[in-house]
Amino acid sequence: MKGTGASPGIALGKALVIENEPLVVEKKEIESTEKEKSRFLEALEKSKEQLKKVREKALKEMGQEKAAIFEAHLMILEDPELIQSTTKKIEDEGLNGEYAFKEITTQFVSIFEAMDNEYMKERAADIRDVSDRVLRNLMDQPIIDLSILDEEVILIAHDLTPSDTATMNKEKVLGFLTNIGGRTSHTAIMARSLEIPAVVGLKDITEKVNTSDFIVLNGETGEVMINPDEEEIQKYKTMKEKYEHEKKELESLKDQPSITPDGRKVELAGNIGTPKDIDGLLKNDAEGVGLYRTEFIYMDRDSMPTEDEQFEAYKEVLESLNPKPIVIRTLDIGGDKELPYLHIDKEMNPFLGYRAIRLCLKEQEIFKTQLRALLRASIYGKLKIMFPMISSLEELLEAKKILNEVKKDLDKEGIEYSKDIEVGMMIEVPSAAIISDILAKHVDFFSIGTNDLIQYTTAVDRMNEKIHYLYNPFNPAVLRLIKMVIDNGHKEGIWVGMCGEMAGDKRMIPILLGMGLDEFSMSPISILPARKLIRSLKHEDMKKVAENVLSMGSAEEIESYLEEIFD
Repeated sequence: MKGTGASPGIALGKALVIENEPLVVEKKEIESTEKEKSRFLEALEKSKEQLKKVREKALKEMGQEKAAIFEAHLMILEDPELIQSTTKKIEDEGLNGEYAFKEITTQFVSIFEAMDNEYMKERAADIRDVSDRVLRNLMDQPIIDLSILDEEVILIAHDLTPSDTATMNKEKVLGFLTNIGGRTSHTAIMARSLEIPAVVGLKDITEKVNTSDFIVLNGETGEVMINPDEEEIQKYKTMKEKYEHEKKELESLKDQPSITPDGRKVELAGNIGTPKDIDGLLKNDAEGVGLYRTEFIYMDRDSMPTEDEQFEAYKEVLESLNPKPIVIRTLDIGGDKELPYLHIDKEMNPFLGYRAIRLCLKEQEIFKTQLRALLRASIYGKLKIMFPMISSLEELLEAKKILNEVKKDLDKEGIEYSKDIEVGMMIEVPSAAIISDILAKHVDFFSIGTNDLIQYTTAVDRMNEKIHYLYNPFNPAVLRLIKMVIDNGHKEGIWVGMCGEMAGDKRMIPILLGMGLDEFSMSPISILPARKLIRSLKHEDMKKVAENVLSMGSAEEIESYLEEIFD
């Protein structure tokens, strides 16, 4: 079978099909509405206690970003509308607790599933996960506990909920296979974070596999075999040994420069979301941070983080990696990232709306608080500040003006900050790429955010599965814009980096190297493989490859050409 490779690696082992007993929720007569409301609220409290334990386990083993999923689940259970609607239904209609709760949560799920935004659609899965827990507690049904697995298994499920992945015994799980999901689903993100091979989007894997079947999976190609013969098993065992050997070999590249055989040196940095991600950077020998996404400090809480809270988070990253450069992106909220306490009107097209620098230039107190925290932390390391979503010169100059105002305020207060901070911007909007020759005169660096640049250039919602085939990094228009940005940056003597998914794509690295990209920022797990590749490629040869690619008219032609010369 073929699905979407969500997390690299080869796994061989026995299947464990996770099938919660289907919940049959019946409408029942009740003796007392007060007793029923009490029973419902007790199940709610029990579910909260369970989730708090899951959150603590996730925090300890996977860091703040993953634990934040369970903060969100707890927030669902504390939602006054959810609780009051259920208790009112019990009271007004004399319904049993589980039936009333099921009716209300089904309404909530329908609302989220009907939304156009893929991120909001995925929140429906969170509500289902939470609802399932409460209903099982109400009905005294067991909740599958993956923390007590007694043998090594490959987990097979329709989908693995965040609760499943956070509580399972990582030592016993060899891999994941799921019916649904894509590279951005919780299951895929968790699998990569745990470095467990995974294939998602297999449609009906739960129907084709029985517990104890022997499974082989390749998390890079998305290939899955059920009960293969001995010859196939041996073939995959050899592939697994080779994969593990290559991983070990990569260790020897730690502390080595990222340099081509003909002397072109580049910087390989990591993308992070919280200070908890520092371990991954150190383990994979990142040469710095090319993108620190600060929005996670703001998310999954009920009020704005204070200046001191932000200062401590920035200081921790800067200090831990000093003297390596740390590019910290200012707040990029909006689009698919919402703050419950920041009341922003619903928009038809949130990705094209009030977000990132647009929001910060209007909500200047929020922006200034963040800039003060960043400047105060700058004395603890090598800080570079980056503005997101810039689409015009006016926005860039306004953002720089506010930064200079904050510096003057700190000077007046006698608060120390580094006088040697590079200021840059993201190129993720086509208008910014087109006027990059003008913008380059006003910044110290560019960082190309390809995830949004591809989306905006090709007019493709990258979460929409129906048109996902059009979201292609090899689109000639996207590649030409990238080349234009690199050339315009270099003409003005500034360095140009990339922090989108493309930067860690081994098919794309040769082209970017040939185009002259200076810094590649990626998931920490991709850094050593990228270094190995760069150390095997001659820069002069890659310049010719890039020239050839830029003369081609279709993504298909480019991909065929690259397969031909690199396979």
